[in-house]
Amino acid sequence: MTPGINAARKARVAHTIHEYNHDPASESYGTEAAEKTGVDPARIFKTLVVAIDEKELAVGIVPVTTMLNMKLIARAAGGKKAAMADKQAVQRSTGYVLGGVSPLGQKRKLRTFIDESGQSFETIFVSAGRRGLEIELAPQDLARLVDGVFVSLHQE
Repeated sequence: MTPGINAARKARVAHTIHEYNHDPASESYGTEAAEKTGVDPARIFKTLVVAIDEKELAVGIVPVTTMLNMKLIARAAGGKKAAMADKQAVQRSTGYVLGGVSPLGQKRKLRTFIDESGQSFETIFVSAGRRGLEIELAPQDLARLVDGVFVSLHQE
């Protein structure tokens, strides 16, 4: 069990765990997750940690088929600019390794922004806390569990 799965269970949120054999040679964890689970890639979301104005870490959750727009997440967080957070800072604050960062069960709760496209699906998939492990849940449940806000975050 990962802290992410435990968080969903503790909150009694309906969810499904999907596990697959992760290929370390895979170039994109999200694309690999979509292929190996047989799910529309638009429903698989990646969890990215950014630094807002070089001060605060925040989480952006976007479809794996898109890229996080740094200007949009900075604006959503009330900052001027955003950049991908340092790998060690991500691991220290979340407790997860890159490629397996879950928005759920993080060591330190970070402000979280979820791309609004997730609201168009009954369920979405996010990392459950390790490479090769996804958790499927309703986007509204995800937002509630992480105190997340739905905003436009991606560019095609």
